[in-house]
Amino acid sequence: MNLSDDFFERWEHIISGIDEKTAIPLECIKKVVIRLDGRRRKTINFQTLKKQGLALDEIEAIITRQLAELSDDVHDVEFVLDIPAVAEMVQPHTNKILNRLK
Repeated sequence: MNLSDDFFERWEHIISGIDEKTAIPLECIKKVVIRLDGRRRKTINFQTLKKQGLALDEIEAIITRQLAELSDDVHDVEFVLDIPAVAEMVQPHTNKILNRLK
């Protein structure tokens, strides 16, 4: 499915308006930024790991291991969403619901 840049901008706006993001499917994560004490940070890029052939359960294991190893120094964890993946996952369901309302 080819989606326009405007379409992704609208999804970016929708997602940025959500205050609390929990239970994010791994398929929708672009990268995880682990902010550490002393302004250091560790970034785990999902897209790179997927391109290297890692499965989602392997990527989850990497994140879990990194968080455990760095737990004493972790200040914050930021999940950067893959907006096109979110849009492609949610849009068909949205369309189905909207068509029922017609």
